[in-house]
Amino acid sequence: MTERVQKVLSQWGIASRRKAEKMIVAGRVKINGQTAQLGAKVDLTVDILQVDGQVIQSTHRPQLVYLLLNKPVGVVSTCNDPQNRSTVLDLLPANLGKGQGIHPVGRLDFASSGALILTNDGNLTLSLTHPRYHLPKTYLVELNNRPTDQDLAIWRSGMMLDGRKTLPAKVKVVKQNQQQTVLEIVLTEGRNRQIRRIAEKLGFQVLKLHRIAIGSITLNSFRKSELPQGDYRHLDITEIKFLQNCFNKKSLKLAAQPGDAVYGK
Repeated sequence: MTERVQKVLSQWGIASRRKAEKMIVAGRVKINGQTAQLGAKVDLTVDILQVDGQVIQSTHRPQLVYLLLNKPVGVVSTCNDPQNRSTVLDLLPANLGKGQGIHPVGRLDFASSGALILTNDGNLTLSLTHPRYHLPKTYLVELNNRPTDQDLAIWRSGMMLDGRKTLPAKVKVVKQNQQQTVLEIVLTEGRNRQIRRIAEKLGFQVLKLHRIAIGSITLNSFRKSELPQGDYRHLDITEIKFLQNCFNKKSLKLAAQPGDAVYGK
C-alpha cells in the first residue's frame, strides 16, 4: 500500500509525524536512493525507504500499543527534553519506552498530574489532537479560595483568552472550606494552561491540577482506587474502540461523557 512517508515513519515507530516531517526537510530520508520530499509516498513492498542510511522494512513495524499513564507532577509530557528533565517515557519499562514510537497524545503541564494517553498509533494521535475534535477531559482543580456563584457562572460560560472565547465548560464544586475549594471541571478544548489562566483571571491560584478522565477513560477504571501516580496500564478493547470511534464522528461532543469519578484525597 502506498502511503505518505511521514505516516509510515510514524506508524513504524520511527518518529511522530511532525518529527518525521522535520527529518524529511532535513534530507535525512531517502526513497530508492533519492532524497525524499514532503508529500512523497512510499510502498514498502516495492520501495526502499532509508532514514539516516538505515533501511526501514515492513517487518520493523511495532505492535500498536495503547496506554493510560497517571503522570506525576515534575515530569514533562514529551519524548525528549532539552533540559534533561524526566519525561513520560522514562516512566515506562525498557520494552515500551524507547524505539517503539510511543508518544503522548496531547500534553499535561509540568506542574499538573493525571491521565495521559500514550500510544504509537500515529493515525489516532493525529485525529485526537486535531482542533476540529472536542474530546471531553475531566479535572480536579484545587483553588486557594472560595469562588462565588458569579465566578463559577463566568467560568462555565467561557472567557476570553488570546482574543478568543473559550468553549463552555462544566464546573461544579466538589468540596470547599474557608481557605480552599476543589472543583471538578470538564473541558472540551485544550488551550495552553487554560484552567490556570482562567483561574488567574478570576483572581485565584491553582494549588493542584489533576486530570482524572479522558472521555470515558478514567484513572480508576476497573479499580477500587486510582491508578498510582507514575504507573500505567494498557487500555482495554472497549477503551481503544471508544477512542477510534470518537474521531469517526462529526463531533466528539457526541462521545460518551465520564462517569461518576472516585475522588482521591
